[in-house]
Amino acid sequence: QVQLVESGGGLVQSGGSLRLSCVASGRTFSSSTMGWFRQAPGKEREFVAAIRRDGVITRYSDSVKGRFTISRDNAKNTVYLQMNSLNPEDTAVYYCAATQEMNLMTLTQWYDYWGQGTQVTVSS
Repeated sequence: QVQLVESGGGLVQSGGSLRLSCVASGRTFSSSTMGWFRQAPGKEREFVAAIRRDGVITRYSDSVKGRFTISRDNAKNTVYLQMNSLNPEDTAVYYCAATQEMNLMTLTQWYDYWGQGTQVTVSS
């Protein structure tokens, strides 16, 4: 069993930055592909970024590529999402998720464990 706890969300002005963190419990973190997803009101949960277990390979959605950076620290059981140049369209609840799949999955059904989410609100 893996438990994920996100933090770092908040209210920020357009053009600002935030860094989200997700701490995992359990001994499988270092072998897990980790992902970040987001869900805006009235919309489906969508893929944001994913990182391979060794931290070398990453993948991003087109909407955040070049602005967001995913990273991980396996010694701390933590995955991060650095978000720069935020705009109001980035407003959503952000979730981290874990999967034992080796590939960088973009669909929610491939992830086995989810955090409770952290709210990010970007004002114009």
